[in-house]
Amino acid sequence: MSVASSSPQSFPKSLFDKLWERHVVVEEGDEAPAVLYIDLHLIHEVTSPQAFSVLDERNLKVRRPDKTFGTLDHSTPTLPANAKGEWPYATPEAKTQVERLIENCEKHSVELLGLGDPRRGIVHVIGPELGLTQPGKTIVCGDSHTSTHGAFGAL
Repeated sequence: MSVASSSPQSFPKSLFDKLWERHVVVEEGDEAPAVLYIDLHLIHEVTSPQAFSVLDERNLKVRRPDKTFGTLDHSTPTLPANAKGEWPYATPEAKTQVERLIENCEKHSVELLGLGDPRRGIVHVIGPELGLTQPGKTIVCGDSHTSTHGAFGAL
């Protein structure tokens, strides 16, 4: 049989296609985008307060706290605490953000790398450092660098 008369060639699937297909919960339609299962949700103090507020307003809990992991990142002091144990925040708003994430993680049983935790760090860096980011996982985070997890075979 000649190449011209054979059936259309099937191309190998990309890593993206494989991950997408394995995580689709609801297919994309004319009225709504696809819904994907998320393997890991990384949170930090800047973008999480809004989400926790909505959960509180609706009297809901974090559905999978075991798949949610928090770190103090953007608004944390760069200097150590003073002799009284007080952290030197750059602004009162930064202190509020940090305190709010600590409260929200405690309330919703989400693991948090707090100020004194040596594993704490930049939210999109701790995933790979701690082995949370792994090939084949879907990962979301309210950070502009979340796509860096793709270098580890994650979506």
